[in-house]
Amino acid sequence: MDNREMLLDTALSLFYEKGYDAVGVQEIVDLAGVTKPTLYYYFGSKRGLLEALLYCYFESIEQKLRSAAVHDADMPQVLYRVAEAFFEGACGNPRFYLLMLSLFYSGRKSDGFQTVYPLIQRYYRLFVHIFEEAEGELGNMNGRQQQFATGFIGILHHHLMMAAGDREDLSGLEISGGQIYELVRQFMYGIYS
Repeated sequence: MDNREMLLDTALSLFYEKGYDAVGVQEIVDLAGVTKPTLYYYFGSKRGLLEALLYCYFESIEQKLRSAAVHDADMPQVLYRVAEAFFEGACGNPRFYLLMLSLFYSGRKSDGFQTVYPLIQRYYRLFVHIFEEAEGELGNMNGRQQQFATGFIGILHHHLMMAAGDREDLSGLEISGGQIYELVRQFMYGIYS
């Protein structure tokens, strides 16, 4: 592992365990076994390190979601594929995903929120687009695509957070196909009712 990767990995561990604001540059470089100039060379600042970390891991999850979100006139199947891709990505690196959520729920003027918000917006727009594509199939949307997207994302996030709970070891975190099916079924029931 090169110095850049070591810094990203170390920062992910520390930010996940302690929170972004509670970790200093010195702690990161000490644990990574590098110097401050090395961190500044690669990332420019602690915020630059966070930004690189978020974009590095987010791209993979976003790509999985984009591939799964292709509308094929079967909304339950589209949502199932998207939920499956979401859980595959989030459970594949739960420390990253839970860190991303914690940053989103941090103070609005904090570096953490300011850095993660553009990614959350991209992610949200992807989900809104799923419901916009299904407007003909789900005639009762009446301009509520954003509301449906927010509700579906909320269900996925909450289910992930409850599955992770207070577990120290997240390596075996998994959401089964049956659980995903039930989440989508319950969500669709709410849309159709």
